[in-house]
Amino acid sequence: MTHPHPTPEAPQVTVRGEGLIEVEPELARIAVTVSARGIDRAPVLADLTRRNAEVLDLIKARGAAVAKLETGGFSIAPERPRRGKGERTRIHQGHVRITAELTDFTALGELVPELADRDQVEVYGPWWELRQDSGAYAEARRLAVTQAVRRARAYAEALDTSLGSLLELSDAGLSEPGVRGGGGFSPVLTAYAAEEPDGAPTLDLEPQRRTVTAEVVARFTMRPPAL
Repeated sequence: MTHPHPTPEAPQVTVRGEGLIEVEPELARIAVTVSARGIDRAPVLADLTRRNAEVLDLIKARGAAVAKLETGGFSIAPERPRRGKGERTRIHQGHVRITAELTDFTALGELVPELADRDQVEVYGPWWELRQDSGAYAEARRLAVTQAVRRARAYAEALDTSLGSLLELSDAGLSEPGVRGGGGFSPVLTAYAAEEPDGAPTLDLEPQRRTVTAEVVARFTMRPPAL
């Protein structure tokens, strides 16, 4: 029988357990902006459509290395003429924004220079992430529970007694920097361009290790100590 409130016959101890591990990233995310600019809307739209298709084909050519490919937004609109310059012609500018997640970092190093080498294409990233179902999260939770039990047992032993039963275990939080909602994004740590013998550029990327933390709050009963 457990007691909801501590009593001299059933004292309680409440502790916090923390788990922290560092692991290699499982995904790399990049953002690509494709642009087109001109006087007439129709040619700008056609140019933007062509460039967008070429970029998508480059990314899709990586096959299974691409875990996710999404178009994040599209816009085409006239620019405001500059005041005082006598300019009446409106320039139209269009943009398409694409995001891609890759699981093969070698393929990523080949893809990024190819994208960046294209006219009116901008590449941002990479941002290193873990999969949502990554085993790192379960391991961090396990470590947090293990520490909570060890900490509670240490308190009981300091009173020359032992733990009785677990009354409550609550999840105080889990975070992983680099995951949306988990502390922001971190860019690549080390990156430099190199020329291969055949002239094809490559990008040497050093993935940034991810830190996963978990916290739990646990409440135990103790056998009455002899004070």
